[in-house]
Amino acid sequence: MEISFPNKIVLVTGASRGIGRATAQLFAGSGATVMVHYHQNKAAAEEVLSGLPGQNHRMVQADMGHPGDIKKMVDEIIGSHGRIDILVNNAGIFEERDMTGISMEAFMDYWEQTIRVNLTGPTLLSNMVAREMMRTGGGKIVNVTSRGAFRGEPNAWAYGASKAGLNSVGQSMAKALAPHNIQVYTIAPGFVETDMASKHLTGEKRKEIESQSPMNRVAHPAEIARAIMMLASDGTEYMTGCILDMNGASYLRT
Repeated sequence: MEISFPNKIVLVTGASRGIGRATAQLFAGSGATVMVHYHQNKAAAEEVLSGLPGQNHRMVQADMGHPGDIKKMVDEIIGSHGRIDILVNNAGIFEERDMTGISMEAFMDYWEQTIRVNLTGPTLLSNMVAREMMRTGGGKIVNVTSRGAFRGEPNAWAYGASKAGLNSVGQSMAKALAPHNIQVYTIAPGFVETDMASKHLTGEKRKEIESQSPMNRVAHPAEIARAIMMLASDGTEYMTGCILDMNGASYLRT
């Protein structure tokens, strides 16, 4: 089955690298007009934008931890393209801390920043975009979370909590938005070959992580991107509210 997105306006957050970059490229290659979101790395976003096939793609900047930035981004896209048909909430941060030795002040800074960027930001963005989708007749939202939401993150409590929270928000939104022809899906990857994961994917640590999967490797960004495209395609409407595990059988839930 060939998946295509002619005349669809797609916003991909965190599109300057990793999963977001691969997702932007695949959507553009399938006929979509892509909004390439970035936070700080403008040069990387420009590189992604310049390499996309098709026309009318746009680069948009926003700090996902800043509500004003998020509103400005949505307003810019609606002003230039009139609508958003598909939203991919991919942007996020991952930081580890020694939770037994961290000070209260440092803990709160770490916790609040991660929750703002990984949970509050995408939730606010989804709400804003959903209102536009209601105006234009419907749409699809795909959230990228993590297997860490289920298995626990001993040195990244805020990350695990933020991704578990986004799982829950996605399901709540799926129920609330179904009457408006808006579907909400979640994909929860394991380790992926990205810049964010690169410090973990070296030497003996890489071998240990790869061995967690019977495939003895981590995922490629394009594999996650293809799953995102599948969820966002026509014919998946009854999957709304799903959480799709994609971790190479490294963590199986029942």
